[in-house]
Amino acid sequence: MHNPGNATPDRFPAQDRFADGAQYIAGRLTKGTSGRTHTVVDPATGEDVLTYELAGPDDVDAAVAAARAAFPGWAGATPGERSDALHRFAAVLADRAEDFARAESLQCGKPLKLTREFDVPGTVDNAAFFAGAARHLQGQSAGEYSGDHTSYVRREPIGVVGSIAPWNYPLQMAAWKILPAIAAGNTIVLKPAEITPLTSLMFAQAATEAGIPDGVISIVSGTGREAGEHLVAHPDVAMTSFTGSTAVGKRVAEVATATVKRLHLELGGKAPFLVFDDADLDAAVNGAVAGALINTGQDCTAATRAYVQRPLYEAFVEKTAALMDTVRVGDPFAAGTDLGPLVSHVQRDRVAAFVDRARAYARVVCGGEAPQDDLKDGAYYRPTLIADAARDSEVVQSEIFGPVLVVLPFDTDDEGIRLANDTPYGLAASAWSRDLYRANRATREIKAGCVWINDHIPIISEMPHGGYKASGFGKDMSAYSFEEYTQVKHVMFDNTAVAAKDWHRTVFGDR
Repeated sequence: MHNPGNATPDRFPAQDRFADGAQYIAGRLTKGTSGRTHTVVDPATGEDVLTYELAGPDDVDAAVAAARAAFPGWAGATPGERSDALHRFAAVLADRAEDFARAESLQCGKPLKLTREFDVPGTVDNAAFFAGAARHLQGQSAGEYSGDHTSYVRREPIGVVGSIAPWNYPLQMAAWKILPAIAAGNTIVLKPAEITPLTSLMFAQAATEAGIPDGVISIVSGTGREAGEHLVAHPDVAMTSFTGSTAVGKRVAEVATATVKRLHLELGGKAPFLVFDDADLDAAVNGAVAGALINTGQDCTAATRAYVQRPLYEAFVEKTAALMDTVRVGDPFAAGTDLGPLVSHVQRDRVAAFVDRARAYARVVCGGEAPQDDLKDGAYYRPTLIADAARDSEVVQSEIFGPVLVVLPFDTDDEGIRLANDTPYGLAASAWSRDLYRANRATREIKAGCVWINDHIPIISEMPHGGYKASGFGKDMSAYSFEEYTQVKHVMFDNTAVAAKDWHRTVFGDR
């Protein structure tokens, strides 16, 4: 189904808000110096939203210099001072919630109800969480582990962090990277995807309004090849955090290795959705549709591979297709829209190509096409269910990143768990069963950074998010993320006036 509705005329005045440029360096908007421009496009209508000057290496250098200059003061602030600033930041974000929701919907094509109820509240909650975490930068207690010497461990900020965020959740990814870094006392330069820079820029502006010093957060809006690589390679950047595809993550790791940077990678996913034969079928069907179609399927934790035990398989396929057909596809700003467009026509065509190739070896049960009615100018694609594909086929093994769910049968529990692990990825998974022992086995044996039981997709600020295997390493959110943006120092001092002399005699003998 589709739901064109009446688009809200006041979408978001991006051209007015960023007339001074789409780089945010040392507390002010500036124009990029690459000599090239990029146009942000509304994926729902195909209309231009903002044309801006892209960042080049000089802009990256200026942002890193500002971050380096701000580091001593910000790192030297007390945890309480940083906490207070982050609490003010959370309050500013909450006050600007509607602006953020509209800007995110405009640049990404997300339904406004999703950005209002999920993206923006989640970002505010993250800010509140890390405001509290800032006061808990703890080492370990002192102890005498070697004779008359006392040792303890300090956790210290790393320095300037260079981060690269993806286009699927621009606001939340900015928050996940910026907040733990600055809560720990670091400064940061973030490069958003060039097609979705709006809310990252607004995020940095809100930080300035909250009293966070200039240079602590800078935004460089440019391409990965030019601005991104220069940021990762920069000798004054001490840590790189990247979220994106596994292929690009490998390149980031290669560039970062040259300067021996701390590295944090959150990469691709191909989440299994494992349904045992004792599961609540209707609950699993609802979970599969929600988990597969969240953010139009452009989510690395989205349910993409449903493995359903044979007794429930045909009923699951039938019910899932029927529910997908009720999903209302339409303008993100229209009331009642469930599913907006993909982020761009390029991404829509990429998804369509996966489905078209699958027709040769699998059954396209529903969807499998772009609307040809009044939505034809946008980057829309109907919710799609594919059944009976081979287990080693492209749609089962590759990350499609669109509103496509592939469903396959399995027979034994052993086979189901083996299939759940049968990709290079390991970011997230879910298992559906009423049997405690089956569910517990799934949590132990599925190799993924998060395993949901009888649910799929929810996340919370207090718990970590990050992958196994080719899905990368490192954690976002939670205290685990906070610690990743610190380095550990062992401090040791002697408790006697003669200890140094005795140690010298032990090593070198009498002199």
